Amino acid sequence: MKTRSWAFTFSVLVSAAALAVPMGLGLAQTATDQSDWEKAAGGKMEFEVASIHLGEPGQFTPPNFALDTGNGRIPPGGRFHADFPLAVYITFAYKLWLTSVQMDTMLAHLPKWVATDQFVIDARAEGNPTKDQMRLMVRSLLADRFKLTSHFETQETPVLAMVLAKPGKLGPNLEPHEQGPPCDAPLPPAPGKTADVFPPNCDLYVMSVGSSSNHSIRLGSRNTTMAQVADSLPGPGRLGRPVVDETGLTGTYDFVLNFVPENYNASLSPGTTVTLDSAGPTFLEAVKDQLGLKLIPKKAPVRILVIDHIEQPSPN
Repeated sequence: MKTRSWAFTFSVLVSAAALAVPMGLGLAQTATDQSDWEKAAGGKMEFEVASIHLGEPGQFTPPNFALDTGNGRIPPGGRFHADFPLAVYITFAYKLWLTSVQMDTMLAHLPKWVATDQFVIDARAEGNPTKDQMRLMVRSLLADRFKLTSHFETQETPVLAMVLAKPGKLGPNLEPHEQGPPCDAPLPPAPGKTADVFPPNCDLYVMSVGSSSNHSIRLGSRNTTMAQVADSLPGPGRLGRPVVDETGLTGTYDFVLNFVPENYNASLSPGTTVTLDSAGPTFLEAVKDQLGLKLIPKKAPVRILVIDHIEQPSPN
């Protein structure tokens, strides 16, 4: 059995057709007010043409743009091409950034083929749609071809509230975007050196691993809202619950977070170990000292996407 790693990891294989059954499934939408981004994108829309077929086991074609929650620019021409299990398309279409616990909950309540079958989607839209408009088109495609129906509910859920560690004071690695390089400014590195700005492009979340000697992690984004910063923290920090923004900060920001993951060896294959840089900050230490933020456990109302029904896709 082959495995592949995306925002979450599960076994990839092509199974026989599964039965379509009604179900209830909770997916947390922790930061982005979905009605707002949908309204800004223009509401319901569809691809001009689209084809769906099962992917080949053990083969993978990268998407023509990242299926994440970021708002980065996508290639012109209106083409959408991706090769993922259905779970990835659902999170993209509804602009969800799920913790590992939320993803496990999602997969536990869905037919197994949602996690195991790869679906290659090749579609084209008129003009040059934005990334959020592509989400709405994928959502319409899921409703049409996979018969996906869903609704939102608001539930009290354990979360981590992200607040300023010191009122009115940002950390050294968090600054308003207008104080940094503009998004359209060229950032060529000096000869023989890497670019000084991380990440070099705006509207993307970039996570890089340091040298093989310390396995430190560098996470960053530019021109991002604090709600999106909150969304980016649970996965790298292995926090186990959503993070909600309660900083009260508006506008967009640039941030860089450098830390050494805890319990790194627990995620490796049995018998494999690495030596970590014990001098590096932990994730929570870095959040406080570098970003000037702290995370407080509490319960808060969270919008939950409930999937009522889904089927294997209809033929092209």
